[in-house]
Parts: sequence; structure tokens; C-alpha cells
Amino acid sequence: MACSAGISEQLEHFSRRPAYLLLTAVLFALPGKAFAYRPFVSTDADVVDAGEIEIEFGYFNWERADSENSYVTPQLVFNYGLSNSLELVGEFDVEHSPGGKSQLVDPSLFLKKVFKPGVLQGSQGVSFAVEAGLLLPSAIDEEDQSGFEAFGIFSGSASNFTWHLNLGGGVDRANHDAFALWGVIVEHSVTSSLKLVAEFNGESLRSEAAENSGLLGMVWESSAIPGLTLDLGIRHGSSRAAPDWGATMGLSYSF
Repeated sequence: MACSAGISEQLEHFSRRPAYLLLTAVLFALPGKAFAYRPFVSTDADVVDAGEIEIEFGYFNWERADSENSYVTPQLVFNYGLSNSLELVGEFDVEHSPGGKSQLVDPSLFLKKVFKPGVLQGSQGVSFAVEAGLLLPSAIDEEDQSGFEAFGIFSGSASNFTWHLNLGGGVDRANHDAFALWGVIVEHSVTSSLKLVAEFNGESLRSEAAENSGLLGMVWESSAIPGLTLDLGIRHGSSRAAPDWGATMGLSYSF
């Protein structure tokens, strides 16, 4: 009950902020086409069209680890199509700790390029893309340096399922230690507007325990508001280093 009350208070607090209301209003007002690669940590082997902007807006993200709750809102990803096979990706989160402190975390800037068109581009076979870029300094004290991350992305389909595989690594912001990362997304269309989704992903930093977790969720495209896609997911840690539980809700829009 205490946890539910805390979440309700956070939602009420952020809903009163004019910036959040303005951003939500803009997203609802703009005509567009939804791509929706929330609620995943991993991504797909596709990019937005040239000149198109896609916004992924996580308006509520909760994690519970070691009996403490933390909240991340907003969680924002901006994608801009430089060409029909290349996009610029910028992202950042604002984390709110139990003590009331808010700080910018995980800012990054990437380029993502499709090297082999496939099922996601209306062609035959597996789509292949690479995303690489800078992990910018974070407000967290021990993460005040720049890092680097790069990974390959494969997307394909089988029967009524679509899958996306991410494999890569880089060096972190803290001590420039090497890390490896991986992720698998599986999607299943239940109706023309509703997909059930699952993700298994992890990150392993040299000399530290792997942080692995799984997510179950859904993605729903509204027929009443063309272009609006809503998502929600529940995440559970499968290794000791990962948060015990998490939840996320958000939307995606492009114009």
C-alpha cells in the first residue's frame, strides 16, 4: 500500500507540471505515424524516414531495488531521419531518488544506419543495422566522463512473430571499463492495433556481475487518434545486480 501511494503521489506531482502537459498536448495535436520502440531497452533494425522526427516519451518509469524505489520521468528519445537509411538518436532520463533529489542521467547521442534492408523495409530476409555513438557525462558523480557504445541489430519474422536481436558493447562513463550488452525482443500481433511483447536483455561490465532482466508488456495503436501508440511493461531482474522490479508507461509519435 505504501508503494502504491508513493507512485500515485509521483504521478500527481508530475501531471501538474506545465512542461509535461505542454509536451503531451503537442504530441496529441500533431498528425503523424507511430513507430513505437518503447517500452524496450533494445531496439529494431529500422530508422525513421528522411526529414522525419520521432519522439519516444516515457512519462512514468519505476524501479525497485534493495527495498528502495526510484522514478525516472521524463525518459525521452528523439530520432531524426538524416536519410532513408540513417538517423540521429538523442536520449536522456531525469531520475528522482527517494530523498527527493532529481538529476539528469544516461544522456547519449548516436547514429543508426541500416546496412541491409529486410522485412522492416518491405524487402525479403533479415534487416541489419548498426547504432553507435557517445555516452555523454551524467549528473551522477562517478559517471562524469564520456563513454562509447556500439551494437549490431538484426530484425526478422517467423510465423506471426517479429524478433529483434541486439549485440554489442563499449566503454562506460565511470572508469572507461569495457562492457558487453545484448537484447532480444519478441512481438506478437493479437489484433491490428494490439501487440503483446517480451524482451530479455542484459549488460555485463568487466569485473562486475551481469545485470540481466526480462520484460512483458503490450503496445497499442489508437484508432481514435491516428499515429498515437501507447505502451506499458513490467520488468523483473533475473540477476542479483539488476533491479528487482520495474514498470514503465509511455507513448511514441513521429511527424
